[in-house]
Amino acid sequence: MARTPQLSEAAGLFALTPVGEEAPPGHLGHRDRLRRKLLDAGPDALADYELLELLLFFAILRRDTKPVSKAMVERFGSFANVLAAPPEALKEVEGVGDAAVAVIKAAQAAALRLLRAEATEKPVLNNWDRLTAYLQAAMARDSIEQFRILFLDTKNRLIADEAQARGTVNHTPVYPREVVKRALELGATALILVHNHPSGDPTPSRADIEMTAEVKAAAGVMGIIVHDHLIVGNGRHLSFRREGLL
Repeated sequence: MARTPQLSEAAGLFALTPVGEEAPPGHLGHRDRLRRKLLDAGPDALADYELLELLLFFAILRRDTKPVSKAMVERFGSFANVLAAPPEALKEVEGVGDAAVAVIKAAQAAALRLLRAEATEKPVLNNWDRLTAYLQAAMARDSIEQFRILFLDTKNRLIADEAQARGTVNHTPVYPREVVKRALELGATALILVHNHPSGDPTPSRADIEMTAEVKAAAGVMGIIVHDHLIVGNGRHLSFRREGLL
């Protein structure tokens, strides 16, 4: 007779546990040892697959998570790349279902919120390293080009961080009139433009340079300053202002 799935109290909404299924020998002991390693030695003592194992404990209750974790790190290359991977790609790894994807995406969201809070705790122009670290985490590993805008007030504090468009692997349509319209709606007096290059190379294209000039001109008519345009690649970025392109 088929066993009826029952929602596990330990996992909340993250897993369905079959009634009566027993954990394999040594399974719980391994989990306890890994938790203790984290608490006693700190996260730097854990390999990428071990850190991923700890996350998967909340989603996969009744089986060994080490093979799944190792397979994911091998497939995507690192713990960070696993967090950033699209849900459909994650589920191509054997043993990864909706519960595991939910936990991984929750961890990614938590990391991004922490980085964003640190980047915007003071005027962004005075917090440039943290800002670029946040943008790297948010955009560098995306396989599709996206364009986002940081809207700033008169003291260069962040009002809003919004994705304006998503395109293809090498192009995102941007409409200067819509950018300015949104800035006026938010009461922004300055902007930082940001987009990613999925290729990893942040070198601007001719279209990037022309689009930036158009946005700057349209914003200038309304008294809105474009502080910079950042192109984010994998592990590096390019500043239009620093390169004399703005």
